[in-house]
Amino acid sequence: MPKQEAPLLQLQDYLPEGSFTEVLFYLQHHKVHLTISRKRQSILGDYRHAHTGKNHRISVNGNLNKYAFLITLLHELAHLFTYEKFGHKVMAHGREWKDEFGKILAKFLLKKIFPPDIEKALLNTLQNPAASSCGDEKLLRVLHHYDEKDAGVHLVEQLAEGALFVIKGGRIFKKGEKIRKRFKCVEVKTGKYYLFSAVYEVQSL
Repeated sequence: MPKQEAPLLQLQDYLPEGSFTEVLFYLQHHKVHLTISRKRQSILGDYRHAHTGKNHRISVNGNLNKYAFLITLLHELAHLFTYEKFGHKVMAHGREWKDEFGKILAKFLLKKIFPPDIEKALLNTLQNPAASSCGDEKLLRVLHHYDEKDAGVHLVEQLAEGALFVIKGGRIFKKGEKIRKRFKCVEVKTGKYYLFSAVYEVQSL
């Protein structure tokens, strides 16, 4: 999916029921240029602040399920709110950003938009939001249940030790032991070892 501007009315197709009106208010009130991006493994969304006559810009991966899309969009809106209040004077994911993300997330939780398992994970997230939209493994694990499943796509943690898998670009790996929160996997072609997140999506072989 190429990167494209999202017509605001079509944005309803990406959001869970009951969230569009308030999301639309934030985007219009803060003059946000929203784009829908193709799948990115390292990030789910991105925020660029307004400058030299350009509006605030937010991008969100278009392959996300509706709940993940909304949560990622709120994550990026929290960056916008933080920038408008503090500019570059605070850390990107410091206390100020966590406060803003917590406030907007709490508003949407009150709307009872999310299924119970996602709501529970989000309530835990409120205690200490992850710096990266990919960084909250417990939340990503729950959100994965609501993805449209492609044949053979699994989280690394779902594969048996010794199983082979392929990542984007065609590189093949063999799953190894777990080291703290990540799995030590060897690239079959080079013999080099890499650490993979437990919730990294791969294609099984």
